Amino acid sequence: MPTQPSKELETFDNPRPGRDYSIRIRVPEFTCLCPKTGQPDFATLHIEYVPDERCVELKSLKLYVWSFRDEGAFHEDVTNRILDDLVAACQPRFMRLSAEFNVRGGIYTTVVAEHRAPGWQPPPPVTLP
Repeated sequence: MPTQPSKELETFDNPRPGRDYSIRIRVPEFTCLCPKTGQPDFATLHIEYVPDERCVELKSLKLYVWSFRDEGAFHEDVTNRILDDLVAACQPRFMRLSAEFNVRGGIYTTVVAEHRAPGWQPPPPVTLP
């Protein structure tokens, strides 16, 4: 197989570090295993962040997400672990990870975790007429 899952997240220099701007990434094929039953859990990950000096490289993100396929994890733990790893890799000004897990036993779960760099304040919203 030419590529393998990996826990390594690569980054690249932010091309516009002087500007606050948002990057939104949707990962519709996240899978891990239920730690109680061993059955697969499927989720869509929504990553939103304001980069500082570094941005996450998408191929490495794909391989990183793939690395959870055979791991047992509670939704709350895996969401926070992924956020921690992304923050450690690119040190964003702000990052939010929303993990929307598919139905299991009639229950949908969404876990939202956030990071804010110390001292960072979002710009005020712009209201257009």
